[in-house]
Amino acid sequence: MTPIAPHISAFLRERLPVQRAASEHTCNAYADTFRLLFNYASSRFNVSPSELYLEQLDSTLILDFLDYLESVRGNTPRSRNARLAGIKSFMRFLEYRLPSLLEQSRQILAIPSKKFDSKLINHLTLDEMQTILNAPDLQTRSGIRDRAMLHLGFAAGLRVSELINLPMSEVTLHSTPTVRIMGKGRKERCLPLWKQTADDIRAWLSIRRGIPGANELFLNNHGRPMTRYGFQYVLRKHVATAKKIRPTLKKKHISPHVLRHTCAIIILQATGDLRKVSLWLGHSDIKTTQIYLQVDPTEKLDAIKEIIPPHLKPGCFQPPDKLIALLEKS
Repeated sequence: MTPIAPHISAFLRERLPVQRAASEHTCNAYADTFRLLFNYASSRFNVSPSELYLEQLDSTLILDFLDYLESVRGNTPRSRNARLAGIKSFMRFLEYRLPSLLEQSRQILAIPSKKFDSKLINHLTLDEMQTILNAPDLQTRSGIRDRAMLHLGFAAGLRVSELINLPMSEVTLHSTPTVRIMGKGRKERCLPLWKQTADDIRAWLSIRRGIPGANELFLNNHGRPMTRYGFQYVLRKHVATAKKIRPTLKKKHISPHVLRHTCAIIILQATGDLRKVSLWLGHSDIKTTQIYLQVDPTEKLDAIKEIIPPHLKPGCFQPPDKLIALLEKS
């Protein structure tokens, strides 16, 4: 029997961050997956997580674990598939370290991802986005920070991890204001900024520079780097204020990623070029960007203008005469 501890330690400390150069977010997500898996397995076998063996992680256990995620924890199929991807990555890593587990690994790798409904993305109109950006109180330090943070996240279409980890050194406000982003898959992109966005960042930097320590652009009220949950709190706070002004926001679920979707839709409507949207968001595959075509009606309106509808014989429905209908029933 083979203990799990040394192999999962090598996977999380060497394979992911060193050999694969995975981001901190990816490493944390994989670690969380195995925390859930090992807690589930330890309860299943009535042993502590440190006493588990690799041989116990067979395909039956993994399938039961995936069902547990959906039925007990309420995870969506998308989250389930993300957990499965982490487990498969670990099993591929083990194939080279422990060839004796090859058959066990093959069975787990054969577990298919679960299909799920592909719904239209949620996004905001420009007026709704404007209302949210106007919600922070610019007479306060936190309000100036929140406006700059929300404005940059929307205007550049940033992922939350890209926004909260953005160093001050990657923002240039002289001549042509730009921001340099190290995105998903370590793909770098440089984006120009609107004048209004640059003005909001300047306002924040004028009071941010007096805080020593962290290199990140956005800090919380304690002078430490803004966290993912901190940004979610800021967004919820100002969305609640904006809902009082613009009632249409009450019907929408507004997550941090909705700001990114809103940016993409606005760029698509302005340029009509899906490739430009893909470059702006930092997508590695333009197929990922095609979700925005399903939401934007512009392409569909252009298509229907080009279609010649069939010529049908006109007709008009005439209800039967009541007297004739009565006689026919007689």
